[in-house]
Order: sequence, then C-alpha cells, then structure tokens
Amino acid sequence: MEGKPARRTVSSFEDLEVYQKLLALHLEVSALTLRFPRYEQFELASQLRRSSNAIPAYIAEGWNNKHLSIYLEAINRAFGELQETRHHLTVAARKGHLSPQEGRSLAARYFECASMLRGLERSLKRLYESRKRTRKPA
Repeated sequence: MEGKPARRTVSSFEDLEVYQKLLALHLEVSALTLRFPRYEQFELASQLRRSSNAIPAYIAEGWNNKHLSIYLEAINRAFGELQETRHHLTVAARKGHLSPQEGRSLAARYFECASMLRGLERSLKRLYESRKRTRKPA
C-alpha cells in the first residue's frame, strides 16, 4: 500500500533520526580535528568539537521535559550550535584544514540536519499549540 510512510515509535531521543545523524557527524568532526595543526587544537579544533557535540546534547537535554516550551528552547539552542559548527567548518576549510570535498560533504549533511531540526521544531510547536487549546482555564 502506497502513501505516507508508517510512523515510527520514538521512546527516546536516541530514536530520533536527527539525533543519530548529528551524533555521527560530531564523531566524524572530532576525528577530523585531530589532523588540525597543533596551534589550532586549543582554538578552532576545540570550538568545532564543542559546538558539534552541543547540538545532539541539546536534543538529549530537552527530551522528556514535561514542559514543551523548554524542549522548544533546547531545539532552538541546538539550531544555534549547528550554525556555529557550520561557521567553524567554513573557517577550517578556508584555512586548508579540510579538503574541499570534506568541507562540502559536511556542509551538506549539516544542512540536511538543520532541515530535520526545523521539522522537529514545527512538530513540537504544533503539539504545544494543541495542548494550549485543550487546556482548561483555572
């Protein structure tokens, strides 16, 4: 039967495809930064490792919070960290620490994850709004 794909059950942040992709990207970025020159290890490499790790960490931090508004804020912070990571990757590529192919590949995958994060944010906002409408006045 054709149509919409079947919904998967998500019981943990680890089940989210966007989390899985972002975690894999973080591990790849961390490995790539080990090749950076020594003088970059405590600057650009460290910033890249931190920001790329923060993205999936914010998704995990916001998960299962009883207040959807707090989870939405965590998704917003994750998106900010994603943009910061993209910036650091651009700098690394322009400094020659990444090959052009590596830079393009990482940029494309982070762009895909940004779209996925926006989709997650839209879904959470719809849920938040539906809960607000069904809440009874005190």
